[in-house]
Amino acid sequence: MRSSPKRLPALLLGTALLAGVLGVGTITSAAGDNREVPAAAAARTGHVMAVSTQASGDDPDGDGYIPAVPQVTGVTPSTKTPPPRYFHEFQANCSVTHTAPDDPIVYPGQPGKSHDHTFMGNTSTDASSTTASLYGGATTCKAPADASGYWMPSLYKGDQKILPVGPQTIYYKAGVTDYTSVRPFPKGLRFVVGDPMQSADQFRHHRGFVEGWECGDSYFNTDFPASCPNRADVQLNIRFQAPSCWDGKYLDTPDHKSHMSYPVVKPGTNDNICPDDHPVALPMIEFKMAFPVNGDMSQVRLASGRGYSFHYDFFNAWEERTLKAMVDHCIVGGLQCDARGYDQTHPEAGAALNADYRLP
Repeated sequence: MRSSPKRLPALLLGTALLAGVLGVGTITSAAGDNREVPAAAAARTGHVMAVSTQASGDDPDGDGYIPAVPQVTGVTPSTKTPPPRYFHEFQANCSVTHTAPDDPIVYPGQPGKSHDHTFMGNTSTDASSTTASLYGGATTCKAPADASGYWMPSLYKGDQKILPVGPQTIYYKAGVTDYTSVRPFPKGLRFVVGDPMQSADQFRHHRGFVEGWECGDSYFNTDFPASCPNRADVQLNIRFQAPSCWDGKYLDTPDHKSHMSYPVVKPGTNDNICPDDHPVALPMIEFKMAFPVNGDMSQVRLASGRGYSFHYDFFNAWEERTLKAMVDHCIVGGLQCDARGYDQTHPEAGAALNADYRLP
């Protein structure tokens, strides 16, 4: 029998989590269900990430809590300062697979309920996806062992959907100073980064904000620039980082965020460490997306609304041995690796994967 912590009724919990964790309000019906937000009410479309109320293959009772098995206990945040290495990362280069109004994290088992998403990685990701259905599946990531699902709201120019072309850069980095303490994602971990209902100010001051929307020489935009240089080499770009500290207990929680946390600064230092209630250091995902659109940007929008509604989802389905090899070699090893786990500035270190991007 699975156990879950004591909870408030769904509507109250959804309100508390969104207000307390995200710092924003929530829009729900009297019954506490998830609804598309009318444009007149929010000046942008999108879904509200409230309490999960739908059972799924990974969450049979539909309470939103998916316990890790086994849970990670007895961990304290590392306060060590290892030898300085400027880089401790590798890339997952994954191409777009398809688009659909589905979200198996926020709306599991409810096809068509979400705003439109652009999916990368696992080719089968849809509303009914579970850990079992994704694991070992076909993928557009260079490493065949990465069957994870990555998705974000689709981008449009007018009524034309604009899809990123070719492999997109998804970094796996150390988010804490002690890069040697980073361990692989647990199988089935999932979370949402950012929020479709965030304001421009909340987006700009989000812990994951890196450079905002940029094109040409225009950086740190919270919304889409009014125009971008109309040249073939100019694309619209965004970089956004995910939380990298895990509570060790749950693969998902009702708000799809509370089991994860951003690192905090160790008092009296400039070191980043995991907080006590989220002590497990995991790789920090960073989306670096490039959209082939430029010129007049006045009609550019996201399926979730304005540029500051950008957010994304991650559903881990890596083959465990391969992910561990990449994390240990590149992140723990203090290297700047490509999708093979090879750092061209340190050829003596070799690569984690072979020429086919598989474990040797």
